[in-house]
Amino acid sequence: MNIGIQSNHADRAMTALTLRLQDEVFAIDAESVREILDVVPISEVPNAKAFVGGLINVRGRIVPLADLRLLFGMDRPPPDVNTRIVVIEVDLDGEPTIVAILADRVLDVTEIEAATIEEAPKIGMRWRPEYVRGIGKRGDEFIIIPEMGRIFATGDAGTSVSQEGV
Repeated sequence: MNIGIQSNHADRAMTALTLRLQDEVFAIDAESVREILDVVPISEVPNAKAFVGGLINVRGRIVPLADLRLLFGMDRPPPDVNTRIVVIEVDLDGEPTIVAILADRVLDVTEIEAATIEEAPKIGMRWRPEYVRGIGKRGDEFIIIPEMGRIFATGDAGTSVSQEGV
């Protein structure tokens, strides 16, 4: 079932930036991407949730840095030469907000046909389904499309299904 991922044209392809988190490929709406950075110094925030436990300086602006690997219950190896920070704009309560996410590797900008995007299965997922907007297919590869607005808007972000024991 096609879930009608929003794009400029709901029945057309989604233009997405693909990135790798461990062995999984994720896609975020390319229009939300503001810039891609090498790893910069991260200021840890005491008592912050681990999911968004740091702040970075992006051209003089303080931007929260999130690690989606933690949210999706993945290991967190230290940054390497391929690690990047993707600065994106998300809509939080109707207000555009700049945030950043860590990526093990940024892959490419691609088109994902709307017809290949399906709703995430309700069972068999190791991730909270409300954080997955859909799953696209490119060739033989599945691409997870996270629901970035919901991830950042949810107060309990930082707890994966595997951490909850569900």
